[in-house]
Formats: sequence, C-alpha cells, structure tokens
Amino acid sequence: MRYRYYLCDVFTDTRFGGNQLAVLPQAAGLSGERMQQIAREFNFSETTFVFPPEEAGHTNKVRIFTPGAEVPFAGHPNIGTAFVLATTGRLGALDTTLSVTFEERAGLVPITVRKRPDHSVWCELTAPERLSLGKTVDGETVAAMLSLTADDIVTRTHLPQVASVGLPFLFVEVRDRAALERVRMNGEKLETLVADDLPPLVHVYTKSDDAASDIRARVFAPLFGVPEDPATGSANCALAGLLSHYAQHSQGMDNWRIAQGVELGRPSLLEARAEKREDVVTDTWIGGACVLVGEGWIEVGSANGPAQA
Repeated sequence: MRYRYYLCDVFTDTRFGGNQLAVLPQAAGLSGERMQQIAREFNFSETTFVFPPEEAGHTNKVRIFTPGAEVPFAGHPNIGTAFVLATTGRLGALDTTLSVTFEERAGLVPITVRKRPDHSVWCELTAPERLSLGKTVDGETVAAMLSLTADDIVTRTHLPQVASVGLPFLFVEVRDRAALERVRMNGEKLETLVADDLPPLVHVYTKSDDAASDIRARVFAPLFGVPEDPATGSANCALAGLLSHYAQHSQGMDNWRIAQGVELGRPSLLEARAEKREDVVTDTWIGGACVLVGEGWIEVGSANGPAQA
C-alpha cells in the first residue's frame, strides 16, 4: 500500500526555515510499529498521522511520532497538521478562519486557522493541559549537562525546573546569547538526570538581544532521536506558562515572540501567550505561520501488521 504525505515548514513564513513536518492525512490501517518506521524514514523532529475522530464534534484523531518514540502532544506537529488539512481542502473552504479540534493522547487540542490578508496561513493552538510544575535542579548539575559553567545559569526568576502543558521539559535560563550558543548536550549526564525521573527534553533560553523577538531558545531531545529541534511549540507554550506563573502580577495576558532554530540555520518565530487569573495560569497558547514544501506518496508494503487507528 501507499499513503499520501505532505511536507511543510512550521513556525516560519519562509520555505526551508522553521521546523520540518511530514503529515499523512489518511493514515487508517497503519499500525503503531509501521508509523514509527515511517517517522524514522522521514527523520524529521516529528511526523503526524491523521485518523477519523473517535467522538462526534471533533475534527480528527492525530498521533505524533519522533524518530524514536510516540509523544502525547507536541506543538509544531499540531500547527503543521492543521495547516496542511486546511490548505489542501480537507477541512472545507478556508475563507478567513477555521476552528479544529484534534484528539490526542494528552487530550483535546483546539486550533484556530486564519487566512491573513496576504493569503498566508497562521495557526494557533490552545494547550491540552493547564500548566504543571515539577522538580527543580541545581544550577551546577544543569551547567555540567549543557557544557557550561554555573555562572552561565540564571536563577533569578526560577531554578532549572520541569514544566508541562501536555509534554514535560526541563527549562533552563542562561545569562546571554553567547552562553546559549555554547550549549553542547552531555548525553551521559542527561541520562543520569532522566534516571532520576526528569524528562529527556531540555529547553534552554535567554532574553533576546534584538528587536525581532523577546526570547532566544534552543531545545534538545537526543534521547528521542532529535539532537536539536529548530522550533518546539509544546516547549515554548509551557515556557509562556512558566514565565507567567513567576511574573509579579495576579491576572492578565502575557505575550512573547520566541526565536528558535537560528543555530541550526532554520530560523523560526513562535508567538506564545499565557493568561493568568488570581495568580493561576489558566491557559496557554502557541502560534505561528507555515508554508507548504512538497507532497508525494510513501510505499509501506504489504507486511503492515495489525491496524491501530
């Protein structure tokens, strides 16, 4: 059998920037094992597989695979999948705005798709879970994992800490762009932290030094088969929640423009926001533009294993 796929770049309005994504819009009949093989074949940060919804009123069920594992939720795969379905006509006419809801392992993911006056397409998702905060780690331990010094780690706002809005990351602030550029993941030390019940996903950020963005970020997931990710919606959505949580106000909307992928030659711009009411972060969002890159067919053969839709 063969399956149609589309390739798009997410969190960019320029082709060959942002984060690559492969989308299989009609994946019925593929087993989990076969989907993992296809994700390894594309070897992007993630590949998505689209199925009919399990409940009425939802748009589709979506499963997300990195080259190494299935994940319950991720940002750029949701944004890119909504973009592909909308721009290829699978959601009907896209005149101005569409609203979709994806069923995922982490829960329901609502996404707004907007056609802008210049005919480009912009998508924004609402995280499937409220912000949750986890363990903190001392600066020296994290510095060693990142091949930095303890002086490079900033702890004024928060210690290196786990946070999640559907997928947990360890968040680390560093003092400047030079420190961010020097980061080199020490896989052995990361495995030690993971053995201590910390997530294998690491988000490192600093305040931006240019007017185009508020934050510069890098995200590493080597244990998922992704040495570095050029644009990570789930991480930056959680970062928005984390920063809003520690902000010195009890309610309101916070917004950030986050640049990522620059060090990889795939510059991305993510637009994150978080709402806080009476000292509680109630919702987080992540959005950005996408561009279509290509389409084709992938042959999967006949030995497909049992279907898992």
